[in-house]
Amino acid sequence: MADKNGPEIKRKLYRRGSSFETTIPMPILFQLDTSKKHDVVFKLDKKLDKWFIEFEEEKSDKSGKK
Repeated sequence: MADKNGPEIKRKLYRRGSSFETTIPMPILFQLDTSKKHDVVFKLDKKLDKWFIEFEEEKSDKSGKK
């Protein structure tokens, strides 16, 4: 469903063990190079009281660790 600000994507929140999870839909990932590993960063803007999602490519050192 689209509104005046653009598309809207909803996903169910589900329990997994002692925490809750959801999936990130492919339309949101369209600009990522999925052959590389990424971290998903959730940031809260307290003034707007909204969460934002950012993707960062994982950095590895010479030993292959982060």
